Amino acid sequence: QRIYAIVSRGGRPDLAAAVLPRVQAPTLLIVGGDDAPVIEMNRDALAQLRTEKMLSIIPGATHLFEEPGALEEVGRLARDWFIRHLAHAEHENR
Repeated sequence: QRIYAIVSRGGRPDLAAAVLPRVQAPTLLIVGGDDAPVIEMNRDALAQLRTEKMLSIIPGATHLFEEPGALEEVGRLARDWFIRHLAHAEHENR
């Protein structure tokens, strides 16, 4: 089986640092703009990833994205990422 796209919301990529360079699926990292330690961890992870990647920082959001509209923005970003990459994967598998 193959993984075609990854989305991480407020994740701790430092816990997977040893394998990040081997990740092959396009990866979207989403963090809250008011979550400074996790922003730094995700920036470090972004530098280690060798695949298509993007870091999205949601202004005013904290670690749990409890602020009004924050989770909706996470959902929109994730949806768009999956549509883009899974549509490509579906075409690839035909």
